[in-house]
Amino acid sequence: MKVLVTGAAGFIGSHTAERLLRDGHDLIVVDEVNDAYDVRQKHHNLHILERTAAECGRYLVLYKADCADVTAMGAIFEREGPIHRVCHLAARAGVRPSIQDPHIYIHSNINATVTILDLARQFGCELVVYASSSSVYGGNTKVPFSEFDPTEVPVSPYAATKKACELMAATYHSLYGTPVTGLRFFTVYGPRGRPDMFPFIAVEKLIRGDQISQFGDGTSSRDYTYIDDIVSGILASLLTPTPSGARVYNLGNSTTVTLTQFIRTVETAVGKPANIKYLPDQPGDVKLTYADLTLSKRELGYAPQTCVEDGIRELVKWYVGRNADESAHVRMLDGLSGKEVETRVAFFDEEEDELDAVGSSCSSATDCEDESASVGVSEENFGTVDGENEPIARVTSVSTLCEMEGVAMVHGGIVSEKLKQLVGSMEVLVLDGSVGVVSTDR
Repeated sequence: MKVLVTGAAGFIGSHTAERLLRDGHDLIVVDEVNDAYDVRQKHHNLHILERTAAECGRYLVLYKADCADVTAMGAIFEREGPIHRVCHLAARAGVRPSIQDPHIYIHSNINATVTILDLARQFGCELVVYASSSSVYGGNTKVPFSEFDPTEVPVSPYAATKKACELMAATYHSLYGTPVTGLRFFTVYGPRGRPDMFPFIAVEKLIRGDQISQFGDGTSSRDYTYIDDIVSGILASLLTPTPSGARVYNLGNSTTVTLTQFIRTVETAVGKPANIKYLPDQPGDVKLTYADLTLSKRELGYAPQTCVEDGIRELVKWYVGRNADESAHVRMLDGLSGKEVETRVAFFDEEEDELDAVGSSCSSATDCEDESASVGVSEENFGTVDGENEPIARVTSVSTLCEMEGVAMVHGGIVSEKLKQLVGSMEVLVLDGSVGVVSTDR
């Protein structure tokens, strides 16, 4: 079976795609590889997929494209058809960032999902499985959360976009008969997890001996669900026809763990106590998530197997050993043109415990003249602008020099005199709208 998987450079998407390859399926992967979190981790995930496809002898093609781009996505469907099933996992995730910038969530979640649904309809795909979220339940007090509970009062833009995706999927099924399955994920964690989520943050900070910020009094509870269990539910939904042709399922662990309990579990797994900074509750956070799995168990055979203690041990084991891989290159294609965009993969440095190698300075085949130019990126933030808590820029060092004196890209920064002073012998330039650093002392 040929499956299109979106968001496969991410946490859940990469694990799902890897499992599909190992189970004997051919894959078309689409991901824009955005900077919502460290793109080098996403490149690492894509490299794992390339390696898995080679080991299993399966067809795999990686496209760099925005899932909301109708033209680029249409070209991919046309070029790679027939596509039998779609697993749409690409999205902007996170409650708090959605409050700060709701527009990007509308684009990446709602617009992208409508694009996928419409192209799946046009090209006759058998089934679209898409990611929803437990956030749609908002502040529901009835527990556990059932798929039949009301979800009309979301408490964040993120939750609202996920609910909108469910409504659009139901509409496409009603109008065109498109088979659709939505999956409401409950706090997914595990190896290769998102670095902006609390399980990853807690493990990293305890291992490094850094302070952990605890929002609230520690009684808030989450239904933490291990990645392997989530992937089993995703694959079951892809391979199991839904009775009505349009369904939404909870995928959780159906066990609640308080924040205090979770931190204690991480302490045990890491073997050291946490240094906790106590802070007020955050806007948009809900007090409790708790999945009723009656429907997903009955119709998908979904049955999570991993307790939080075992799952956290696996997360810690991965985090400690993640520097074992060697550097490599990922071969991605531009979604619209189909031309190759090569990206050098970054891995973790054993001594520094930070990503050592390189992420490509080219976001597409036309972004810079020399596609072999690549840089190492420091995680150090260089001050603030007008009192805001945003980094001015991140200084880079050139690890592979291109012909034009080693151009190194600094994404999303603001050029300032302070930055120029800090880089010393490096001159800061603006090149085609991107910030560059060019060495003048060689």
